[in-house]
Amino acid sequence: MSSSKRLTLYYMLLILIICICAAFVLKNSAYLNFGESEALSKLGSQGKEVTAIQEALRDRGLFSGEATGYYGTKTQTAVRRFQQQKGLAVDGIAGPQTLGALGISIGSVPQATESNINLLARIISAEARGEPYAGQVAVGAVVLNRVEHPSFPDTIEGVIYQNGAFSAINDGQFWEPIEASCYNAARDALNGWDPSGGAIYYYNPAKTSNAFITSRPVITQIGDHLFCS
Repeated sequence: MSSSKRLTLYYMLLILIICICAAFVLKNSAYLNFGESEALSKLGSQGKEVTAIQEALRDRGLFSGEATGYYGTKTQTAVRRFQQQKGLAVDGIAGPQTLGALGISIGSVPQATESNINLLARIISAEARGEPYAGQVAVGAVVLNRVEHPSFPDTIEGVIYQNGAFSAINDGQFWEPIEASCYNAARDALNGWDPSGGAIYYYNPAKTSNAFITSRPVITQIGDHLFCS
């Protein structure tokens, strides 16, 4: 085979490989993160960010009912109305501009990443090992409620490691093996379930006489823990 024919064959193979790669990328583009909108809340999303969106819309009279943390058609319609009011692109997706207009900072709501699940499960296990499952989820929810509260650090790590916040950090229980149910409890809390009713404190009345914590208004009791505002 002449050198010119080999060169022609080489270019034909190169073009074929490029075409195959391009087809693969196009076919799988739905699974690739090419823009911020892919990672933001939209129809079918769920979690703490969706809960925050629903609460913000409810405060503006655009959303009624419980903030479930699930982005259904009712939430989508409310987002569209809000976008229309603010002169934003009306697509029903809570992208950067919509979240900003709602007063929700992107990334301020912890997501159910593996590292967040593991860290939250560890503090749940240390603080609520042996408690009812709803009580375990509630302890996780308290951590997340503190993340969103202006009086506490704005990350899970910051809340958990805040000086004096959790006795389990000081007495070593935080480093004990994690109870299996606490991983699911962490996932449920990160996905928006809050059995505590929005609590930012909890305590076992049989184990504390701290004047500050016992003075907090009680929201609910689950197992041995009182959850407070």
